Amino acid sequence: MELGTRNPEHDHILAKLRQFCAFQERCIHDVEQKLKEWKVGHKHVEKIIEQLIKEDYLNEERFARSFAGGKFRINHWGKTKIIFELEKRQVPDLIIQIGLEEIDDEEYTETLKEILQRKNREISEKDPFKRKQKLIAFGTQKGFHYSLIKKTLEELKVES
Repeated sequence: MELGTRNPEHDHILAKLRQFCAFQERCIHDVEQKLKEWKVGHKHVEKIIEQLIKEDYLNEERFARSFAGGKFRINHWGKTKIIFELEKRQVPDLIIQIGLEEIDDEEYTETLKEILQRKNREISEKDPFKRKQKLIAFGTQKGFHYSLIKKTLEELKVES
């Protein structure tokens, strides 16, 4: 399967990948995984990815921005969890930092406050110390930093 020459198999794979990337933002790792799943040879993977980048179907920065913004606004993930997931997808650190710029600091702390308040209403635990520990565990699991969770709980006057 040589790029540059007419190859029906290559054209079919490229068409499927264009559709895959157009459906939602993808990173290079996602495309590599898809090509691996389709058993495309290693020597073709790089050329296919180069073609998708050239045609602007693949853009790591755009992916990182979309991923970070979406996971924060829709799933209410904290930065720690977002960073972890982007690193898992082999997105470079600089691109991850650019992606995190999509998250406004004020909106970030307000979101943490809202999810902790909601969780606090859901917890049936009466012991104040255990209640606070559950809220800290919840915030940490969502990917927010411990110090910000602790500060937010103090502002909300959740006592231990």
